[in-house]
This record gives sequence, structure tokens and C-alpha cells, in this order.
Amino acid sequence: MQEEATCAGFDAISEKVRALYPGKQERHYGVLLPYALGGRDPLDGLDVWESNRGIPHWHYVTYGFTELYEKESEDPEVSGYGFELTFRLKREDGETEPPAWPMNLLQNLARYVFSSGNVFGPGHHMSCNGPIALEADTQLTALGFCVDPELGEMDTPNGHMMFLQAVALTEDEMFGQMCWDGQKFLALLMEHIPLGAADLARGSLMQDASFRAAWEHGVEEDGSSTGFLYMDEIAVSIEDGRMRLRLGAGHTDILSTMLWARLSKGRKLYLQGADCAAGLERGAAFRYGMEEDSFAVIVLSEEGLRELCAVLRPHAGVYPLQSAALTVELLPTEIKDQDGNVLRTIG
Repeated sequence: MQEEATCAGFDAISEKVRALYPGKQERHYGVLLPYALGGRDPLDGLDVWESNRGIPHWHYVTYGFTELYEKESEDPEVSGYGFELTFRLKREDGETEPPAWPMNLLQNLARYVFSSGNVFGPGHHMSCNGPIALEADTQLTALGFCVDPELGEMDTPNGHMMFLQAVALTEDEMFGQMCWDGQKFLALLMEHIPLGAADLARGSLMQDASFRAAWEHGVEEDGSSTGFLYMDEIAVSIEDGRMRLRLGAGHTDILSTMLWARLSKGRKLYLQGADCAAGLERGAAFRYGMEEDSFAVIVLSEEGLRELCAVLRPHAGVYPLQSAALTVELLPTEIKDQDGNVLRTIG
């Protein structure tokens, strides 16, 4: 009886997933050396189920982000980090065993969470800085996160948790998610990709006319839910009574869209670089200032916002705004591979 009690969290999750697949048998993959005893894999294990809903696919479910055994955290309402991850991968014809790379991907996500303390939630996104399956020839290089459409949320003896699905995205789809409401973007994506099952061979939905039209309408209606954007290249200074904002030309298209999607709805956008940051917002008139720790404040009128969005294009150069004492300098951006080799230069 004591053994059953200490596995209460694990058993609750297992029973929830088993109910989704009555009469089927999961494939369970555990770890030889638990993380608590010095193992390198934070997750205790994963289940993989064979699903035929939507399209034939493998359904991966983690065990380890929540409190699987005894209650240890001080929050009685939430179990551990409050979620377990799931992932769906299109099953190829004749495939009888699930590929191992999604298990490695999920363990790597766990290493990130366990080492940083940063958690994922519905609407979040993450760049993988390369193919989600190493060495694969695929455009899928990022992940978006939403509540698993079949498993949802549940209460366990150790607190509440959700099943959070990692959905594979192309780079421009991730940018599309950032520029709109993250959860609405993933809901739209699942209208085109049943249950969000990853297909390494697919192209970007942002190139689909109907999808892009729906996305553009959503951005205009809702604005963006992403308030923070990291920029590889950003510097701010005040020269001759004007603020000078230096940016890399590589991400100007997404910055232009995000600026309009945030500021036109009365929301702020924060740009963060390695050495400085800037907060942009909309106001009745243009003003600027520098605060401590190299933080710039830029307030734009609607006219200034429109002009700034118009100059943010992938072309290096110096662009003084006419409606505000702001000069934008766009610097060439080098796009490199994982080995540091320059693939192309933007600007």
C-alpha cells in the first residue's frame, strides 16, 4: 500500500493517458540512472502511443516535470512545474517503432527547465537553433506550446497539472506566432495540421495564402501577445539631440510587424541585446530618455510609429525619421550555421 501511495502522481498520469487509448499498449522508455542519483536525463521516462486520430502518428508523453511520487514542493495546488510535455510525430508507412529523436528532444527541454527554472506555458515559443531532429533535412526549427488537445489538464494527488504539447514550427511560423496571440496562432495551425503532429517533410504554412490571410487578420484584430524580443545586434546612444538606435538588419521584418502589433494596441515592446535594452511604447508625442543599466525609453506618436515601421526593412543604412528625433541605423547581419560558418549576409 505504501508503494502505491508514493507513485500516486505517476499512476494518475498513466491512467489519464491510458483512458485515451483503451485496449492499446504503450511503449514505456525509462532511464537506467535517475536524475536524482546523478543521471543526465531529468525525466524518469516517456510513454509512446500509436495513434490513428487525425493522421497516423506517434504520441509521446513525459514523466518527470510533475511530482510523480511523494509531494515535495510547498505549493499544494500545483504538482511540480505544473505540466508534462507531449509531442506528436507523423508515423511513416510501415514504421513499427517510434523514432528516438523526439525522446532526446524532450529530455533536452527538461534539461533546460531543470537547469534554468524557466517553465513553458500555453502560447510560449522556443527556437531550437537548428533542425528539431539533428542531421535531418527539415524546415522545422522551433517549437510552440499549447495544451494537448486530447489530454488537457487534470488534478493529481500532488496537485494540478496540464499536458503541454510541443508543436514543431518553421522559423517564420515561430515569428508568426510571436506577432499574434500565441495560443490563437497554434489553434489556427492545428486546423491545417491535425492535432499538430510534426511532419519533417512539410513546408511553412506562412506560404499558404489562406493561412497567411487568417494570420494577418488575427494580428490586426488582436495584436501581439509577445512583449519581449531578443536582438543579436542593438545599441542606443544620444547624438546631437537625437536618439540613435542601431539594429541588425536580419530581423527587421518581424520587428516591424511586432512593433505595430504591440504599440498600436497600447502595449509596450521590449528589445533586449547583450549589452543594452530599449522599451518602446506609444504616446501622444515623441520623447526619449536613457535610464541606468543602458536602458533606453522611446515613446512614439502614431505618426512616428508608422514611419519607424516603414524604415525597418532588411536593407543596411542610416534612416533619420522626419516625425521624431530618432535615427535608425541598420547594420548587416550575418546568418551562420551551427559551426559558425557564414551562410549569407542580410543588409
